[in-house]
Amino acid sequence: MPYADSDGTSIYYERHGSGPAILFVHGSGGHHAAWWQQVAALRGEFTVVTVDLRGFGKSDSSMPEFDGQDFPGDVVAVLDAEDLTDVMLVGQSIGSVAALRAALQRPERVGSVALGHSLGGISHSELKELAAADRAEAVKLPVIDRLLTKRFQEERPDLTFLFQQMGTFNVAKMADLRNLDTNGPSLQDIQDSGVKVAFLAGERDAVLSVKTVTRAHELLPGSHLEIVPDAPHSMYWETPDKYNAAVAHLRRTLTTPKEAA
Repeated sequence: MPYADSDGTSIYYERHGSGPAILFVHGSGGHHAAWWQQVAALRGEFTVVTVDLRGFGKSDSSMPEFDGQDFPGDVVAVLDAEDLTDVMLVGQSIGSVAALRAALQRPERVGSVALGHSLGGISHSELKELAAADRAEAVKLPVIDRLLTKRFQEERPDLTFLFQQMGTFNVAKMADLRNLDTNGPSLQDIQDSGVKVAFLAGERDAVLSVKTVTRAHELLPGSHLEIVPDAPHSMYWETPDKYNAAVAHLRRTLTTPKEAA
C-alpha cells in the first residue's frame, strides 16, 4: 500500500474504488481501518481514500512528540501524491479541523469539506463559547458514553469492544490534536477559498449539540447542514447506513463552482 511524503514524514493511505473522490480524515481514536464500513459501502460509486495522520495507524510515529499543526499537511501530501481534484474531505470530530485546514491550503484540489461532529476549528467568538458549553457537559460523561449510545453498547458489546481497541494501534493521543484549533480560519477565510462546507451532525451527539452546529451553519453563508436522526458522535461506527447515505448525498450534490456553473 502507498505512502505519501509529508515534509519527510511517511503518511500511510489507501485508495479504493473509482468515481468522484472522498477522503476520510479520522479522529483522535481512529486510523484508516476505522472506515471499514464506509469503504465497503461507498467504493462502488466513489473513489474512497483513507489516511493515517502522523502518529496514527501505519504512518510514521517515530517522532518524540506530535504537533497537531502538522496534520493538515499530512492530508495535503496524500492529495498531491494521488493528484486528486474536486475531492470531498470528510472529517470525523477533531479530524475535521485537519480536513478544513487542508482544504484551505489546496482549494484547487478540494471542492468541499464535510465537518463531521465538529466546527472545524473556525475562529469565531460565539461559536467557541457554544462549543465550550457543550464540552463542559460532555466531560461529565464517561468517554465511551460521549461517543456511542448506551443502547448500542448494550446491544453490540462486540462492536463496542472493537471500537475501543481501535485506538490501541495509535501512538499519538487526543492531546496531540488539540492545538489544531490554534489560529483557526475565519468565516471570511472559508468564503474566500471557494470551498463548499457542510456541517454533518448527529441528532444524539453528546459532544457537540445540534443547536451549536446549526448556529455555525447560520453564520457561514452558503454552507450546508446535514443532521442524521438518532445518531451519536461516532455515527460512522454506530449508524453506518445512515452516515454513509448522508456522505453519499453530500458527495453527489456538492460540486466545485466551476462544475456547477
